[in-house]
Amino acid sequence: MVHFVGAGCGAPDLITVRGARLISAADVIIYAGSLVNPSLLDYRKEGCQVFNSAMMTLDQVMKVMEKSNGEGKDIVRLHTGDPCLYGAIREQMDRLEDLGIPYEYCPGVSSFSGAAAALKAEYTLPDVSQSVIITRMAGRTPVPKRESIKSFAAHHATMVIFLSTGMTEEVQKELLAGGYSEDTPAAIVYKATWPDQKVVRCTCGTLHRAAADNGLHNLALITVGDFLGSDYDLSKLYDPSFSTAFRKADE
Repeated sequence: MVHFVGAGCGAPDLITVRGARLISAADVIIYAGSLVNPSLLDYRKEGCQVFNSAMMTLDQVMKVMEKSNGEGKDIVRLHTGDPCLYGAIREQMDRLEDLGIPYEYCPGVSSFSGAAAALKAEYTLPDVSQSVIITRMAGRTPVPKRESIKSFAAHHATMVIFLSTGMTEEVQKELLAGGYSEDTPAAIVYKATWPDQKVVRCTCGTLHRAAADNGLHNLALITVGDFLGSDYDLSKLYDPSFSTAFRKADE
């Protein structure tokens, strides 16, 4: 069995209980060493084989999985955050399907959740934004034209931008061209929940300068939107004049 496990966003105690259990039972761990906190390997048992996929190709990763499964070993494929986002797991799961190797998927805490915690923020505020757009700038991996940051910016929704801190000048231009104002709040969160976490608050108009001044070129998320401001309406959930299935409104 191959277990795809989300390692969480950085802090080793943000692994799920299930994820930690799977790591501790694994005979083989293949982990994304460029992003996963190596402290998570402390959960492994004695004698567990460890492979760093940062130095491997897809074929090499699959060869380890196939060989280990053939030897009756339990395998953990440890990805950063929650691998449903930019995790490149579909191509691995398809290969496992072709090989007839069973697998399962254990979700993790995504870095966009870790970034919200670092910002002490809520992405969805009444009368501000009820939608979160998770996206990225085109790089070596292209982005469909219909999903450009410029087109998404027109919605003025909360935006969380992955894998783009090395292109902040282009990101800033796209945000402004799409309709965000120069003074729309923004923030860059570097290595959310890690010991060296850093939060840099700025605006859409100062995004590139903020990244350059703080030496932020990778391992960070860009967040954009008025959820970072101070104005919002209170939730109806706790409004005394609002009835729910569990509570009647005040007379």
